[in-house]
Amino acid sequence: MSMQDPPSGVALWRQVADGIERGIADGKFAAGEKLPGETEIAGIYRVNRHTVRRALATLAERGLVRAERGSGTYVEAPRLAYPLRSRTRFSEIVGAGGHEPRGRMISASEEPASRELARQLGLKTGAALIRIETLRFADRTPICIGTNWLSAERFADVGRVYERMRSMTKVLAHYGIRDYRRLSTRVRAAIVDATDAARLDLALGRPVLVVDTVDVDAGGKPLLTGHSRFAAERIEFVVENS
Repeated sequence: MSMQDPPSGVALWRQVADGIERGIADGKFAAGEKLPGETEIAGIYRVNRHTVRRALATLAERGLVRAERGSGTYVEAPRLAYPLRSRTRFSEIVGAGGHEPRGRMISASEEPASRELARQLGLKTGAALIRIETLRFADRTPICIGTNWLSAERFADVGRVYERMRSMTKVLAHYGIRDYRRLSTRVRAAIVDATDAARLDLALGRPVLVVDTVDVDAGGKPLLTGHSRFAAERIEFVVENS
């Protein structure tokens, strides 16, 4: 990063933001790379740290950088192309984009099926379900939080199985289901809530894409229903026509 003569009349924080953006565009800072610290940037541009923080906040709002608590500020990777198709597999999509897919289980619990969940899963209202909350990453970047419901009778102990395998495809294979497909996908926009913001490392007020799905086995029998929240600035959905 180098100091350049700024246009006259341009606010100091904008000069800093523009300089960092040029560095990203020119490849001086690669996707996923940690930027210099606030003190170093302030020295380069001869400004105070408050000015640097405003510049970085502006770049974060535009999705160019991401601040990680207690770690630093990193160049945000380009949006991940995420196809919506009948066989959607998170690990395959992330891997095809040159990233390492990772998953972590947040929690697993049992709850009775609501009328809507029972309808989607072909069960009786009140039937026992296992609810699994997961956080999924591309490399070290959190991409989405997923909530999945499965029949407790059909998938006994599924919470422990997922915690060990960290992949729903592998979990279903564990229960003898080698292939499954997406029956329905519904997408809507929302504003991230406080809990999801902390887990996705997003600022409050940022947008998420909410995806509600139902997956079925080869015979068309419902397997699980999902409610996922994707960081909108990190992915783009691609609708593939069959």
